[in-house]
Amino acid sequence: MKHIKQLIMMLIILASLVVAPLNAFAAANSSASSSDSTTSSSTATTSDDSLQKIKQKGTLVVGTSAGYPPYEFTTKKNGKTHYVGFEMSLARQLAKDLGVKVQIKNMDFDSLLVALESHKVDVAIAGINITPERKKSVDFSKTYYKGTKYFLIKKSDKSKYKTYQDFKGKTVGTENGAMEYSLIKKYIPDVKEKGLSKWSSLVIALQSRKLVGVLMDSATAQAFAQANPDLYAFNSHIKFKTAGVAIAFPKGATSLEAAANKTVDKVNREKLIQKKWLPQAAKMMKSSNKQNTVASYWSFFAKGVGYTLLITVVAVIFGFLLGILFALMRLSSSKLLHAIAICYIEFIRGTPMLVQIMFVYFGIGAVIRSMPALIAGIIAVSINSGAYVAEIIRSGIQSLPIGQTEAARSLGMTKKQTFHYVIIPQALKNIWPALGNEFITLLKDSSLVSTIGVAELMYETQLVQSDTYKGVLPLFITMLIYFILTFTLTRILNHFEKRLKHAY
Repeated sequence: MKHIKQLIMMLIILASLVVAPLNAFAAANSSASSSDSTTSSSTATTSDDSLQKIKQKGTLVVGTSAGYPPYEFTTKKNGKTHYVGFEMSLARQLAKDLGVKVQIKNMDFDSLLVALESHKVDVAIAGINITPERKKSVDFSKTYYKGTKYFLIKKSDKSKYKTYQDFKGKTVGTENGAMEYSLIKKYIPDVKEKGLSKWSSLVIALQSRKLVGVLMDSATAQAFAQANPDLYAFNSHIKFKTAGVAIAFPKGATSLEAAANKTVDKVNREKLIQKKWLPQAAKMMKSSNKQNTVASYWSFFAKGVGYTLLITVVAVIFGFLLGILFALMRLSSSKLLHAIAICYIEFIRGTPMLVQIMFVYFGIGAVIRSMPALIAGIIAVSINSGAYVAEIIRSGIQSLPIGQTEAARSLGMTKKQTFHYVIIPQALKNIWPALGNEFITLLKDSSLVSTIGVAELMYETQLVQSDTYKGVLPLFITMLIYFILTFTLTRILNHFEKRLKHAY
């Protein structure tokens, strides 16, 4: 009873430590909302400290979704990734005008607004069109670019499709969260829309006949058509009203928005996009197409393997420790410990790992804003692994005959000694194949952390696809790398399995 009271007291203290910052964060948000509703826009501009915070830290964190040429894409220089395109030139110009450095965070397009709301990035620059729905979540700068919508199709289908009406009843793709997604559903009758997180993935789907067309911005469609001789781009003739493309900010960042508008006014006045940045982007794309081959990107794959192994190794260690802890808690005679273990295991096993990764990074990251994407990914993967390992260990312990415990206790062993010298070694031998399978699954599932911008193997593969405009070959190389890694891990696990069998 004494131990249970101590445990309850510890849980109360831990809960207070977690809830206190959450309450403070909520109160701050509530206070900011109340202030916004009761003061004028001029007062909000002076009271907002978003610009001051950026100048104090000396860095402007820009969220983008590279792989959308000529807006933003990647090139290789001295074996390193460089983010280029006319919007990246705009981001650097904004940082220069603010007197700070720029840091680019590359992530999926449909994660950008969440990153803004959770303050993981200061601004988002990624061909974001101003829409009434988006204005409910974020604020926008003045417009700096407007474009038409083009279809990208196979060149062999050039005679079949000449306007958006020709795609009736067909499968048409675009990027998740992009404006084009709603345009497809609105203008094309009986269309089968297909949304993917990357434009490079959509181009692969088009080339493999999974799609008959992809709707995208005119400049981007023409860029992909120039890079792939089997593709063709043409005007969709879809008429739509849009305020144009602008920089997105968190709600209430009025001082930062005002400073950015000065940069946008300067860019529009001097026509920097049309006269300077677009020609530069076109030149870099042409140079990249001629020089870049998949083989020259070996350093990207090597970097991805390094991060994948780091995530896997750390997650295996912490997942195993969590698994032992919660397995013993579930087997405990204490109803409280048993209930906590049940809740943890059932909740984690009942929710997808991708959702857990996003929640840790964007949800908990809203409170702990300094949390890097890599740390968030490792925490989420470790917690997920711990639930599965806990059940594996529990099944191994319960599979042993009760006579093993009784024999050990009859020899004078304590409960702790029985578990340490009798139960655990035999259970480990029985569950080793299942543990090995969990470790291999963990190695492959680490690719999910690419969604929050961790530079593991799948993330680097997408960069290679964006750079080279080749979709299938980088994926094939990645498949081979994963096979080599899992095959090697399997051989290592089999070696230790044989030694365990020999020991007993």
